[in-house]
Amino acid sequence: MNLLNKVTGDFRRLLLATLFFGASAGVMASTLNNYLATVHGLDAGHRGWLELPRELPGFLIFVVMGLLLTRLREGRIAAVGMVFTAAGILGLGFFTPHMALMVAWVVIWSLGDHIIFAVDGPLGLKLAKRGGEGRRLGQLGGARNLGTILGVSAVWLLAKFTGDRYDLFYIVGATCALAAGFFYFRLKLGREDPPSRRLVYRREYRLFYAISALFGIRKQIFLVFGSWVLVSLHGVPVSTIALLYFIASALGVLLRPLLGDVIDWLGERVVLAVDEIMLVVVCLVYAFAGDFLPGPWALRLLYAAYILDHILFALRVARTTYLKKIAVDPADITPTISLGITIDHAVAMTLPILSGWVWERYGHQWVFMMAAAIAVVGFFICLRIKVPQTSNE
Repeated sequence: MNLLNKVTGDFRRLLLATLFFGASAGVMASTLNNYLATVHGLDAGHRGWLELPRELPGFLIFVVMGLLLTRLREGRIAAVGMVFTAAGILGLGFFTPHMALMVAWVVIWSLGDHIIFAVDGPLGLKLAKRGGEGRRLGQLGGARNLGTILGVSAVWLLAKFTGDRYDLFYIVGATCALAAGFFYFRLKLGREDPPSRRLVYRREYRLFYAISALFGIRKQIFLVFGSWVLVSLHGVPVSTIALLYFIASALGVLLRPLLGDVIDWLGERVVLAVDEIMLVVVCLVYAFAGDFLPGPWALRLLYAAYILDHILFALRVARTTYLKKIAVDPADITPTISLGITIDHAVAMTLPILSGWVWERYGHQWVFMMAAAIAVVGFFICLRIKVPQTSNE
């Protein structure tokens, strides 16, 4: 009974930590671009180059986690990450007299977020029953989406009554990050586990590494070029993009736990392969909707593709549950996820440059045709997934 209470208490704390982290992320997602444009006068070109230092912590996270794992377990590492996030957000709000310092605060904020990306999956897996890994990670994903909605709503209310007060926005974002850190710090799970390995590379995980690279491609298509089609080619205003983001996040609160159940039911091989097929469909819509449909109908279809792609991001937890099931040693999981994030970001930092050149030289259709072709390759890679009958604990 005491063990049950301990697990239940830790799950409650992890849900709250995830919700507050989602709220902090929602504040930043809904304000950062406007902040950079209005406060620091960045144009599209400078904004594109800012992605390099912003994504750099993700590329280096394998090394960062290797250092942290020698001293701390995942819950404490998450708390440290939230301190970095809060410091970066407050720095952006109050201590940016020149561009170089602004970039430094962006890197600090990004480092905190990427630390969480490396440990949230392993933390969720520690509280999952065998065969219920997808459900548990889906529940946490739903909590994050709910937090994102709350963060975006707080920004909207503050903007409505006080105007674009970035100092107030970022006080809210930093407070939410510190609240998340408090609940991460109070987690008891894993404190008595043996230390994770600092650095792990195994041939047995090569499909996981390949899937991580595929996710890096998918992430950039969605974050950069999917929304860029709406904004640059169809003149969709910021308010409409925000509404689409809100709708997708609201649906995610309901659907992420269900998609987690689907992962447990059908297995990672089927789910990840179907995800690649759906990505092909999304890419074809982005590429050709404007050529084959009248303007209003094309725009509606593009809106649907944007929301669908956002929801399908929930299926990324399938690679985490897959890793748990094939792990040679449970201590491999966190450092291997960290290496996966590094591989993901190696793609994320280079793909926009190539894709932007293709867009300018040949047109946006070729960017999405290229992405669709990569998704087809990804489909066959995912078909090679084999999960042992007996999962590792």
